[in-house]
Amino acid sequence: MNAISPKGRRYRSIFLSDVHLGTPGCKAELLLDFLKKNESEYLYLVGDIIDVWRMKRAWYWRQAHNDVIQKLLRKARKGTRLYFIPGNHDENFRDFTPTRFGKMVVAEEVIHKTADGRNFLVLHGDKFDGVIKYAKWLAVAGDRAYSVMLALNTWFNVARRKLGFQYWSLSAYLKHKVKNAVEYISLFNKTVADETRRRGLDGVICGHIHHAEIREIDGITYCNDGDWVESCTALVEHFDGRFEIVYWADIVKKQIFPREQLEKECVSSSSQTLGFLRSMASFARLIP
Repeated sequence: MNAISPKGRRYRSIFLSDVHLGTPGCKAELLLDFLKKNESEYLYLVGDIIDVWRMKRAWYWRQAHNDVIQKLLRKARKGTRLYFIPGNHDENFRDFTPTRFGKMVVAEEVIHKTADGRNFLVLHGDKFDGVIKYAKWLAVAGDRAYSVMLALNTWFNVARRKLGFQYWSLSAYLKHKVKNAVEYISLFNKTVADETRRRGLDGVICGHIHHAEIREIDGITYCNDGDWVESCTALVEHFDGRFEIVYWADIVKKQIFPREQLEKECVSSSSQTLGFLRSMASFARLIP
C-alpha cells in the first residue's frame, strides 16, 4: 500500500539521519514514500541508518526496511552522489572509512560546499556527546528506555488513527518538555558549533539528537536534520544554497503507519531474513 502524498521536488542536496532501520520505531514506509517523491544531486546519510545496537539484542527487519536500502542504492546507481556517514548505532561501518566507489562515499565526516559557496561540516555528531564518548554503557541503557517510549508512541498513534487523527509524536513532545533534555540539546548544539568555528567553516550539518533545527550560533549556521522515528524530517538544500527542514509526516495527507507497519509483522521471519541479507549483499557490492 503506497502512501498518499503530494508531488515531491528536486533539490540540490538531501540530508537524512537517525532512520534506525531494524527497529519497530522506524517509519520506513514514510521514508520510502519521501525517497520516491524527492530527488537530489547529493544525498547524505548522516548516521544511525541501520540500528546495529538494537539488532544485536532482538532481530527486527521488515520488507519496508529492505525497500529503503534498495531505493537508496538505486538512486546511487542512477547518478545521485550518495554519502554514508556512520553514527554510533551503525558504528561497525566506520571500519570501511574512508571508501569511495563510483558515486558512493563512506566516510566519518565530509565537507559539503553549498550552491552559494559556503563550506559545511557534515557528521553524525555522537563524538560531541559526553555520554557516548565516556560512558557508552549508560547510552545503551538509555537506548533501551527510549525503545520503551517509542513502543508507547506507536500504540498511542494506533489509538489516534482509530479516532481519525493523523500521526503525532508523543515521545518527541515529552522529550522536549523535559528540562534536562532541553539543556542537553542546547549544550550539544553549542559544542558542535564551537568545533565548526575552530575549523574555520561556515556551518555544520548533523543528526544524533533527533531534534530538527536550523539556527545561527555565534556566526555558525547549525543544521540538524532530525530523525525518522519521531519527527520524520529531512534537511534539504535548494539550488540557491538555501536550507529548509521538510516535515514529511505533516505533508503526507494520509498516514500509512502504524497499522500497516503492525500488519507487516505477520510476514514470516525467514522471508524477512532473506530480505535483510539481500540488502546487505547489495550494499557490500558497493564497497571494494
